[in-house]
Amino acid sequence: MQLTVRVIPRARRNAVEPQADGTCRVYTTAAPADGDANAAVIKMLAKHLGVPKSTIKIIRGQTARDKVLEY
Repeated sequence: MQLTVRVIPRARRNAVEPQADGTCRVYTTAAPADGDANAAVIKMLAKHLGVPKSTIKIIRGQTARDKVLEY
């Protein structure tokens, strides 16, 4: 299954907010440098979706705010 995500790095909080159009906004306090924000997004989404972190992969948007993930 694929999921479109909009990442907001360096936010004041860590949160996952589903949107009405089927996408998610993920707020993370991690900085986008060295893949820290990507790792934080995967960790939060795994907890939110109830799946292991190893099953979530970034398909598109490794360095962008808009990402497509597969789980």
